[in-house]
Amino acid sequence: MVDDATARGKRSKPAGDGGTAPLRRGWTTGACATAATKAALTALLTGTFPDPVTIRLPKGEEPAFPLAVERLGDDVASAGIVKDAGDDPDVTHGATIIASVRFLPQGAGVVFRAGSGVGMVTKAGLPVPVGEAAINPVPRAMMRAEIEALCTEHGRSPDVEVTISVPGGEAIAEKTWNPRLGIVGGLSILGTTGIVHPFSCSAWIHSIHRGVDVARAEGLTHVIAATGSTSEAAAQAIYGLPEIALIDMGDFAGGLLKYLRVHPIERLTIAGGFAKLTKLAQGALDLHSARSKVDMAFLADLAGHADAEFRERILNANTALEVLELTRTSGIDLAPMIAARARRTAIETLRGAAVNIEIIVTDRQGDILARSA
Repeated sequence: MVDDATARGKRSKPAGDGGTAPLRRGWTTGACATAATKAALTALLTGTFPDPVTIRLPKGEEPAFPLAVERLGDDVASAGIVKDAGDDPDVTHGATIIASVRFLPQGAGVVFRAGSGVGMVTKAGLPVPVGEAAINPVPRAMMRAEIEALCTEHGRSPDVEVTISVPGGEAIAEKTWNPRLGIVGGLSILGTTGIVHPFSCSAWIHSIHRGVDVARAEGLTHVIAATGSTSEAAAQAIYGLPEIALIDMGDFAGGLLKYLRVHPIERLTIAGGFAKLTKLAQGALDLHSARSKVDMAFLADLAGHADAEFRERILNANTALEVLELTRTSGIDLAPMIAARARRTAIETLRGAAVNIEIIVTDRQGDILARSA
């Protein structure tokens, strides 16, 4: 593997926005791995690294990537790309994706290996079989296409071993879902389009779906989906489920519940803070503050207080927490009402799927305010 001292620190620049988009797109780890693979194989075939190296993405775009790593030996070549995630808050932004390639005996085909910093799959339910490198199907197909094209051009059979490495990837992976999903030793090489769209919800929802898939494949009958670490810890303190039963739902209640319509699990506990679950109780399925708001009139109606002045205080409250404290001092316990309404929303979203729903409402300290099942 190439050591860090050989990296030149370049970044690829996504094209196509023409300078008019407020946020810059980036590239997936799969696109970077594909570009690195093409550059390394080109060097192995010709003795020269293409820099920048151009690849074709699944939807036809052809971006160019500058190389950050180049190394050519007698029977192996390595190239690396510094991942540029654009303006997306991606934990792999700035990581170096390195591909090392060597030829295999005729008939071996294209073989993918996990190098340092790339994980191995140890649990069923993921798109890649147990025992394989955590390189997803689309990146594999992208790399295979570039390998076959190059080998055909140079009159060779496409029998190549590709080892993908990410220096520091094991530490970065601790900030991802990989440990929970049974991907050990590092990061996954991901992407379906090759492009990272800034602040896209799709990657998070994809992780939710894979979490459900892994839980089902492991035969689990109960999972906890939480809006954050505090509520997750509160629910987990009750049940003590294995780590793969913990789904980091975040704001994407809809992404989880709609997937469970088709891929049900016997029992689901949704845990969250009062404000987030108030939005779910209102019928919102995306709980992000930019896409749904706590409706103070909804809370006032739920409180059902006859005093007009009291209702006005609720309507003028700044936060859901303020309403919660206000109603508490008047002897009104809103949390169980929110839990019941949130459960109703979840059940309606499941549309008859055989999932037993429980709602746990917590405060900011992780104390349980209400449970509804």
